[in-house]
Amino acid sequence: MESLVFYREPFVLFLSLAVTLTETKAGFHSLKYLQSSMSVPGLGKPRFISMGYVDNQRFVRFDSDSSIEREEPQVQWMDKISREDWARNSRVVSETAHTFQVGLQNLQVYYNQSEGVHTYQRLVGCEMFSNGTFRRGFEQFAYDGQDYISLDLETLSWTAAVQSALNSKHKWEAEQGIAERQKVYLNTKCIWWLQKYLEYGKEMLLRTEPPSVQVTRHASPNGEVILRCRAQEFYPSEISLSWLRDGEEQLQDVEFIETRPAGDGTFQKWAAVRIISGQEGKYTCLVRHEGLSEPLTLKWEPQSSSIWLIVVVIAVVHLLISVLAGVVIWRKKSARWRRKGLY
Repeated sequence: MESLVFYREPFVLFLSLAVTLTETKAGFHSLKYLQSSMSVPGLGKPRFISMGYVDNQRFVRFDSDSSIEREEPQVQWMDKISREDWARNSRVVSETAHTFQVGLQNLQVYYNQSEGVHTYQRLVGCEMFSNGTFRRGFEQFAYDGQDYISLDLETLSWTAAVQSALNSKHKWEAEQGIAERQKVYLNTKCIWWLQKYLEYGKEMLLRTEPPSVQVTRHASPNGEVILRCRAQEFYPSEISLSWLRDGEEQLQDVEFIETRPAGDGTFQKWAAVRIISGQEGKYTCLVRHEGLSEPLTLKWEPQSSSIWLIVVVIAVVHLLISVLAGVVIWRKKSARWRRKGLY
């Protein structure tokens, strides 16, 4: 089970799926919803926010505090959805907001808590292969920033992450229909909606953009050297970065950041390796991505002296041009002043 990573926005905690990719996972698509409800004393009923993602691109958002009591589109291609589907989806998310409100009340009892600031969160969704077949489904909950309970689709049972979650486990497993209905949704309905959204947004969602990759060298004051392989401007988000030493993959002294949105519809990621100074030539960054016809390999290349010579020559030429321009301007002004008898 993937763990949930939490981050703050004003008044509300959101969750996001933390994914560390060790190999390219091209050929599948995902639909997931990240939902969060937060109770704050004195603010009335909890605020509920739901955000939907197709292939890690946010496409809908619902906020119970909004004056618009329905899901709001976040991408242009969602204007293709029918009014009936908009109404249906908005009704479902409104009912989910009420369920979360009741859930928060129950959890405070399970944890023996008084009133205060508390959060109840959910990650639910499905993945399918590019041929339309089911890959996997998932549903997991968190409370106050910690994993709480998750659904096991194979056994139709609930896995409690903490002792207090046993209350929910026993309650939900006593009514087996809860897990069975959720399995039907994740295996069939969720996949149906995912296919529909992919068709609506195929110009954006089914495109491929290869990564732009650069290897840089960074030296620290203590003499340690770090080589960083940075990939950016790629889509879809699945990518593999690995460091090789003399052709052997390095698993130690390697640091990754998770793939993250670049803000322009593409993604970025980097991998860094700590090495001994002088051994830079032994290391190669290997990049795999759906947009590449074959894996890409790069090494750090020190800037040659010829490059620096070119830079110096360009700087000198710019300086001479500036000096000559200044002399020409001064001569013209001097001539004008002489004609006017200023000196």
